[in-house]
Amino acid sequence: MSKNKTITNKTCGKLYIAGEYSILTAGQSAIIKNVNIFMESRISFSDTDKYTIFSDMFDYKLTLERDTFDNENILQNFDKNYSLICEAISVMSEYLKLKNLKIKPFKLEITGKMERDGKKFGIGSSGSVVILTVKSILSLYNLIFSKEMIFKLSSYILLRRGDNGSMGDIACISYENLIFYRSFDREKIRKLIEKETLEDVLKTDWNYEISGLYFNEKESNQKGKNSLSCEFLVGWTKEPAISSDLINIVKNSICENKNFLENVEKVVKKLREVIKNGDKVEIKKCIGENGKLLENLDKNIYSKKLKELASATQDLDICAKSSGAGGGDCGIAFSFDEKDTKIVVEKWRKLGIELLYSEKL
Repeated sequence: MSKNKTITNKTCGKLYIAGEYSILTAGQSAIIKNVNIFMESRISFSDTDKYTIFSDMFDYKLTLERDTFDNENILQNFDKNYSLICEAISVMSEYLKLKNLKIKPFKLEITGKMERDGKKFGIGSSGSVVILTVKSILSLYNLIFSKEMIFKLSSYILLRRGDNGSMGDIACISYENLIFYRSFDREKIRKLIEKETLEDVLKTDWNYEISGLYFNEKESNQKGKNSLSCEFLVGWTKEPAISSDLINIVKNSICENKNFLENVEKVVKKLREVIKNGDKVEIKKCIGENGKLLENLDKNIYSKKLKELASATQDLDICAKSSGAGGGDCGIAFSFDEKDTKIVVEKWRKLGIELLYSEKL
């Protein structure tokens, strides 16, 4: 347990490269990229007998009594804005008890809104804040933790509060890497949460896969091979999308489109291999195919701005598509030519699309 010193942590954002929407079905796969725009936390044990919680998302701090997290029934009384953080603290208090640790109030400050002028980026801020809270508390108590434990604890918190997501964002942010993710049966785990202890649920095999993915992985040890030069670009439309609403709308379209899941799974698994191989032609083909499958699935996914974002790459050595729920937020692109990167960024600027993030891979 750390003496009264302040400990800092940070968590990144994420964006889907391929497999969004299909990943909502248990057993389906996706490829998800970490975006190194960070949320940061500062945590220390409280000088008083109360918890103090502050996020720069809001213009006030929350002060809670020492015994707030001892009573499970108090969950419903949490401040609406801070409910996600409070529910994370509640689960973590349960976890600390499993470790036979004495629970003490603390001060937690979270900064990094992942938004601008009140418009969110759409890079996984809710997932990031849960993981940041979990990491902060584990660090405060000097507990050693694995990426898998971060993933399971954070997913547990979101499932307990009825989140309808795939947990792909949690997987990517927990592992802080480009990942291949195969989703688990969330309904099955949700039912386990209702009847089993936290300890038992964490020990259970959830039947998912998370593995790091690297460009040119198979060629990295072969001398004389030309590595694929690639830059990852994120275009922000500045049009916020409400992911949960879109997911509910598009779920119906998935039910009506019998081949969607099978077709996307083929693309995702192929993309996994061609990324490892550094095969530019096939990477571009896979990104294009997944984009087309999403566009044909439901008209709400590709907003006017997202269509323009993807179309701006035409005749350039770049592939692009929407990312995540769609309807706004961000699109992603892979550029294989530095001159073309400058051209597309300027095209996006004229369309009112901002280059939010770029990274050489």
